Amino acid sequence: MIQKNSYSILFILVLTLSACVSSPPEKPDNICEIFQEKRSWYKAAIRSEKKWKLPPYVLMAFIHQESSFQAKIKPERKKLLGVIPWLRPSSSVGYSQALKNTWQDYRDETGNSRAKRTSFSDSADFVGWYASKGFYQGFSATDARSLYLAYHEGYTGFKKKTYRKKQWLIRVADRVQARSNMYQKQYWGCAKKLQKKRFFFF
Repeated sequence: MIQKNSYSILFILVLTLSACVSSPPEKPDNICEIFQEKRSWYKAAIRSEKKWKLPPYVLMAFIHQESSFQAKIKPERKKLLGVIPWLRPSSSVGYSQALKNTWQDYRDETGNSRAKRTSFSDSADFVGWYASKGFYQGFSATDARSLYLAYHEGYTGFKKKTYRKKQWLIRVADRVQARSNMYQKQYWGCAKKLQKKRFFFF
């Protein structure tokens, strides 16, 4: 009987841990559909906006580009001799694809010592935190292209315009801006509806 109870408890723990990692949204190209499906994501995006002044549509465009809304995604391993799986090109993990050292800087500066890169809420806060550093330097909160270039190259790298030697990165930043614009139009059409429902789901 004790053994059966132990298995039952273990099974419940496994289910609980699995539930903590959310699956990607069914309709990633529509921010309204995303927030309708993932109410906790909407809450996290609004919380990040209030704290760091980064609009939800810019935030979601970043996370879509970085991870396609996958919680545990990591860069693919390099191949040794073209066949053997080798080291990963960076330490990035999770929704925001934050590097290990940058994530630690975020933890230290914000006091969010238990933050995890596989948590959407923590990742949303991280992206807002990083973007806010650009606002003090004159970046517009809706300039997803420049913010993304700085997110990838660092603000020092952005000032040095290191991205000019990376045409692929410029194309990616253009896609982030285009998605942000698309999400923005969609969001304006459902923001009031989402806000009204907010108080009934949390």
